[in-house]
Amino acid sequence: MYIVTIGIPVYNSDKYITRAIESALAQTFDSIEFLICDDGCTDSSISIVEQFQKQHPRGSDIRIVHQPRNMGLGNARNRIIEEAKGEYLFHMDADDTITCNAISIMYNAAKKHNADIVYGSHERIDELNESNRTPYCYPAMCFLKDDEFASWAYRKYDGIQAMTWNFLIDVNVYRNNGLRHQSVNYWEDFSFTIDLPTYVTRVVLLPDITYYYYCREGSLSNFATRSCITKQEILRTVNAINQLKYQSDRIKNKPYFPQRMYKLMMTDFYMVATILRNRKIIKPAFTNKELVDIMKSPLTINEIMNFEIWRSRNLFLYLLGVLPPFISLFLIRIANKHSYFIKGIWLEPST
Repeated sequence: MYIVTIGIPVYNSDKYITRAIESALAQTFDSIEFLICDDGCTDSSISIVEQFQKQHPRGSDIRIVHQPRNMGLGNARNRIIEEAKGEYLFHMDADDTITCNAISIMYNAAKKHNADIVYGSHERIDELNESNRTPYCYPAMCFLKDDEFASWAYRKYDGIQAMTWNFLIDVNVYRNNGLRHQSVNYWEDFSFTIDLPTYVTRVVLLPDITYYYYCREGSLSNFATRSCITKQEILRTVNAINQLKYQSDRIKNKPYFPQRMYKLMMTDFYMVATILRNRKIIKPAFTNKELVDIMKSPLTINEIMNFEIWRSRNLFLYLLGVLPPFISLFLIRIANKHSYFIKGIWLEPST
């Protein structure tokens, strides 16, 4: 039995996996299982991991599980959740690295506050120019009351990270609530993490940078460098967000519900804005009506008018789903170009 499992899904990452594994094995914390999920690799990634198993002093703590075929990042992370032997789970990607004290810092904070989850801060590194680094640091904060963390996380669109990696979580939060990742490629982290704050109460945010995220040209999250995007790829993500939009009964009476719905609808907004910017490389093309349909709200106008907070914001996004396509898409272009328009300066102040 281990205290912590570091879970790493791997698919054809032989250019980066050595760097990732070395940083994981360098942890100052002792009781760690290094769980590698082989998602149908066809390169030398798993051979490299097997060499670490044989040669590294912590090699006996490395365990490899194999998917029957390439099933995608979401399914690989689900396999890690099911297989993990640690009391706590830490996800990292096969092309990123962590600091040598990442697990130690997070675990100490988790034990001190009896936390369900501890978030570390991270630094974004441009793979083509490693001197180009952008830190994303949380304030030092601790949440111990019901709904306190969710209300903070939803206070603005980017209130909490959309990535699955770089937090240490009690594995029973996943297992007791049946939490699993959806099988999508783009924004798959977001489709999971959007509701994670609603399942945890005791939460710690750390200003310490514990994770280095390498942004690579051609990655799924980097549309700007891709020459072709399939419509089906985008629709899978749209469907994943729709599931979140239409499965909200559990939290409809929570004080943060209007903010959570705004965040989901804003995700649709940014998705449509991204499609509009990249229309020439998306095959087959979206029709204007299909784009407006993405903006359909699961709420009625009466439900929105009964919101005590963020009523105007949600009403604006609701209208984008019911107005004629030429009007709706015109407003999306204008609002996206002038970010203050949609971020609320002319609407209600943030709470």
